[in-house]
Amino acid sequence: MIKPIVTEKATKLTEKLNRYTFRVSPDANKYQIKSLVEELYGVKVVNVNTLVVRGKNKSRYTKSGLIKGKTNSYKKALITVADGQTIDFYSNI
Repeated sequence: MIKPIVTEKATKLTEKLNRYTFRVSPDANKYQIKSLVEELYGVKVVNVNTLVVRGKNKSRYTKSGLIKGKTNSYKKALITVADGQTIDFYSNI
């Protein structure tokens, strides 16, 4: 599973450093991520950095009282693409 993350911070990374952000499967390693991105988007991947984003505790007040929960943790991959190449997320909409 691979899904692009499109946020302000990720967009700034793309513009400045030619680096794209993806949400990936927690058991995927860097080699699998690199081969999948190259296959799906047809670009040359220079570098892959991964990190695990931990889930956050959330709470909200309702009529019936306080509801507590937690968001899921996930793995994020930062993909650096070769100079002159880009990935267009919106081409297949």
